[in-house]
Amino acid sequence: MNLPVLFGANVDPVWAEGDRPLRHAVQADRNGLDLVTVQDHPYQQAFHDTWTLMAFLAARTERVVFVPTVANLPLRPPAMLAKAAASFDVLSGGRLQLGLGAGAFWEAIEAMGGQRRDKKEAVDALGEAVDVIRAMWSGQRSVRTGGVHYRVAGVHPGPTPSPSLGIWLGAYGPRMLAITGAKADGWLPSLTYLGLDRLGEAVARIDEAAVRAGRDPGAIRKVYNLNGLITPNSAGDFQGPVEQWVEQMTALVRDRGMNGFVYWPNEDHERQLGVFAHEVVPAVRQAL
Repeated sequence: MNLPVLFGANVDPVWAEGDRPLRHAVQADRNGLDLVTVQDHPYQQAFHDTWTLMAFLAARTERVVFVPTVANLPLRPPAMLAKAAASFDVLSGGRLQLGLGAGAFWEAIEAMGGQRRDKKEAVDALGEAVDVIRAMWSGQRSVRTGGVHYRVAGVHPGPTPSPSLGIWLGAYGPRMLAITGAKADGWLPSLTYLGLDRLGEAVARIDEAAVRAGRDPGAIRKVYNLNGLITPNSAGDFQGPVEQWVEQMTALVRDRGMNGFVYWPNEDHERQLGVFAHEVVPAVRQAL
C-alpha cells in the first residue's frame, strides 16, 4: 500500500499572544493543508491545555485534521485519553489522529503529579497504553486488557470512533521503533531529534518490525516534523529556497518512504506557512 503524502503545519499552543493559535490553524485550513499539530506539554506555563485548544480550533476550522505531538502519556492515563480521542473523533467528523509519546521532561511531569519512569518503564508503559487504547476503541461491550503500568478491568467503552482514528507514535529508540512497526498506525519523528543521516535506519527498523508482526509497512503513516526556514539562500538541510525544499522532501518520499511532512517555522510563522502551502506543497505534489 502506498499512502497519499500529507502536509501540515505546527501550531504552538501559546496563550499570551491572543488569537495566534487560531490564526495559524485557520490559515492552514484555508490554505489546503491536511494536518495541524499541537505540542502537548501540560507543565509548560506558556501553553494552553492541548486538548482544550484542539477542540476549540476544530470548531473554528472545516477540514484540517488535528494531531497532538505527542500526547503526554504520563499525565494522561490511556483509558481517559482513548475516551477523549474517540469523543473528539466523533464530534469533529473524523478530524483527529492520536499522536502519543512515552514521556520526557520527567522533573516537570513529576512536579505536576505524574509518575517518573526510567527509559525501560516508559517504553513498557507505552506498549501497554496502546493495548488499552485499542481495547477502548474496539466497540465491544466490556473490555479487559493491560499489564504492569496500565489496565482496564471490565470497563464499558464508548463512543466508538471512526475507523480512520489511529495511533501515531513519537518514537526514536530501537524498542520504540519496534513498537511503532508492530502496533501503531503512524510515526511522528522530528528533524531536530532524528536527522537525515539516521532517518533511513529508523524507517528500516519500523518496516522490519511491521513485517515480523504480519503487517504491511507501506500502510504505516510516516510524518516528518521539519523545523527550518524557506529562504533565498541555502544554509543547510531545510534552510533554503523553495526548490531545495521540494528536492529534499521529494527524495524523502522516494528514498526513505516518508509520506507526510509538518512544517515548524523557526520564525516569521504566518509568512513562512504561506510560502510552504502555496509554493512548496504544490511543487512537491507535482514532482511526485
